[in-house]
Parts: sequence; structure tokens; C-alpha cells
Amino acid sequence: MNQQSLRIGVAGLGYWGPNLARNFGALSGCELAWCCDPSEAARIREAPRFPGARFTDRLDDLLSDPALDAVALATPVPSHADLAVRVLEAGKHCFVEKPLAQSVADAERAVAAAKASGRVLMVGHLLEYHPGIRKLKQLTDSGELGERIYYIYGNRLNLGKLRADENALWSLGAHDVSVVLHLAGEEPVEAVAHGESYVREGVQDVVFCFLRFPSGLSAHLHLSWLDPHKERRFTVVGSGRMATFDDMATEGKLTVYDKGFDEDAGSYGEYITRTGGSFCPPIPNAEPLRVECEHFVECVRTGRRPRSDGLSGLRVVRVLAELQRSLDASGREAGAGTR
Repeated sequence: MNQQSLRIGVAGLGYWGPNLARNFGALSGCELAWCCDPSEAARIREAPRFPGARFTDRLDDLLSDPALDAVALATPVPSHADLAVRVLEAGKHCFVEKPLAQSVADAERAVAAAKASGRVLMVGHLLEYHPGIRKLKQLTDSGELGERIYYIYGNRLNLGKLRADENALWSLGAHDVSVVLHLAGEEPVEAVAHGESYVREGVQDVVFCFLRFPSGLSAHLHLSWLDPHKERRFTVVGSGRMATFDDMATEGKLTVYDKGFDEDAGSYGEYITRTGGSFCPPIPNAEPLRVECEHFVECVRTGRRPRSDGLSGLRVVRVLAELQRSLDASGREAGAGTR
């Protein structure tokens, strides 16, 4: 498209939608044209913040506007795939919050709709746009952590909001699975999950995941909203060095540790422990959501494939679905207590 102002609408004004509206509305060359939500209270609440936008309770108003270029969806997760298909079939570019869908079949429908329409489909896997994760990806790809990456583990924990419509795997795991796939650059050949429903029956509030990849890399994820600690952390262990990304740290979010095992030159087949120092690589102080929104606008303007495109979103859903199958198979029998 040409360099005229990109007109975008945001559907969903709950927890996250206003953040999208704020960022898209602040970008140079981007106009927040519409805000949509079925809740009148939400529309009244947000209208003063975005005086230049038109407000409606009908997504059809956005889709029928020939001057609207794109729609960002921050609606409830079960609606993501169906609404993304509608947006794309209406000829609009589509940004949709994670996860792309709740099933592989629905994610595939959205990807097919993007291909058929020739429009951009981007999934809001926010952490892939975090400067700290981008630097961690550079470290893993460049060999600075060693010739091989042995394993990755992540903790996403909090004493958080109890949900009835999705478990900790889908609510929290979409973030971490997307990061692991991004760092690994491959899909797992094995996905195993175990979890428990302690507070709400049938809704797992703690989940442990294990992923094994063709290269030999493995990953472990601990996901819980029933925990005394608030953690948002990834650790990557390489054959040469190790690195930790801690999103809760106020500074020094990424730390590289010069630790590992080196072959002892004085003996055959023996190893000595190396416990060197650590350092924190410089990371740009940029809001990840702003970076993500800028990337979407750039992709719409240039036709560039988004970093977290529809196929990327499909891969995440595929892994989540496999983990859910494992979770279901490993669940306790109905009525079995956890005393």
C-alpha cells in the first residue's frame, strides 16, 4: 500500500484492547479509526481516551468501512479464529491476540483465509517482540552460548486471576510455547503435560510441560496462577554458556553466565567445572507492545511476512493442542481426591 495514513480499528475493549488502541493511535502514519465492543460501559469508559475514533458495538461496522485497512482483535479467546476469518474475508489485514485459535482446525482456517485474501495475518505473541527475548535469540543463534543449546526452561507463575474458560496451559502457556519455538527454530517431536485442578474442578491451575526436539534440545515449562512467587523467567543452557531472561527484573533483564564444563587438557575424557563471571548485555528500553504494533504496521505497508505470522500462530496452537491431549490423558479419574 502507499504511504497514506493506515486506518485501523480495534475490536475488544476489555483488559488488553485499550493498550492496542493506545499504541496504534500513537504511531506515526497510523490512525485509530474505530473501537468496537458489545459492552456499552466499555465504550463509554474508553471514548474520552480516543476522541478521534468512532465507537460501535458491531464488528460489521468496521468490516463494511471501505476506508478501513486493518482490524486488531482483542476479543475473548474462543472468538479469535472465527473473527479473524471474517476480518480477512472482508479484505482487511488482521492482527489477532494470542492464541490464534483453540484448535488446530480453527487455526488452519484462519491461515487459509489469510492466504486466500492476500492480507496480512499476525498473531500477538508479544514476547517475541521483547528486546530481551530478541537479544536472547541472537545469543542462541550466534553460538555465543556454545555450539549446542542443551535445554530451555521457563517459569510463568503468579497468585493470579482464577479463570473458568481456560486453564493455565492455554492462558499462560501460549506465551512460553511461542518463545520456546522461537528460540528453538523447530517443532517438538514429543509434548508431555501433567497438571492439577486444585481450586476449580476441571480447570488446571498448575501445569508442568516437557518438550523434546529433533536436534536433541529439550524444554520444560512450569505454568501456574497458584503460586507465592511472581515469575516471568526463561533460562537457556548451552554447551558453552548459560543465559537467563527475567522479565520481572527492573534492570539487567538478561544475564549471561560464563559457566559450564570444559574438557581437562591434563587428562583424557575428564571435565572441569568452569564458573566464570556474568554480564548483562545492553537491551533497548522499548515497550514490547509498541514494537509489536510497529511491526504489524510495517508488514501491512511493505507486504513483509510478520515474525509471528499465521503459520507461526498455527505452530503454537499445534503444540498447545498436543500438550492438552497429554494433559487430558494424564488427568486424575473423576472423583479422585488430592489429599
